[in-house]
Amino acid sequence: MNFVSFVVRLRLPVWLILIAALGAFPSLGARAAGIQPLEIVTKSGVQMFSVEMATTEEEKTTGLMYRKELADGKGMLFDFSPEQEVSMWMKNTYISLDMIFIRADGRILRIAQNTEPLSTRIIPSGGLAKGVLEVIAGTAQKYGIKPGDRVAHPLFNGH
Repeated sequence: MNFVSFVVRLRLPVWLILIAALGAFPSLGARAAGIQPLEIVTKSGVQMFSVEMATTEEEKTTGLMYRKELADGKGMLFDFSPEQEVSMWMKNTYISLDMIFIRADGRILRIAQNTEPLSTRIIPSGGLAKGVLEVIAGTAQKYGIKPGDRVAHPLFNGH
């Protein structure tokens, strides 16, 4: 008996089958919770972003893996509360990113620009970070985002 015959025979609701399938294939269902606004205040002005929040261990582990594109002005904000040394990598990530490491006070600690897709090279925060913002590669240069600039978001104390 194949899977479809088994399901039909049991008369399982379609929604239950979908939930089970997403659980069996976590990369298909692993999307971060909620879209939130985030601002970065630079010397040239305020840049607005819409960010997905990565707060659970699964969301932080998966991040932007398997995505084929990321629009300008979009990103993912990883919550590493409390502030700590953070290491990232690009395993299974097909698009080049800028990784912006952010301190608890909302100041940018460091920026890893134009990261190499699919690389397992460790990208360290270089100090204590509470959050990491991943945006499409070239964003930091395009908008003049630099260490010391302030990030405004509820995750950070100085928002």
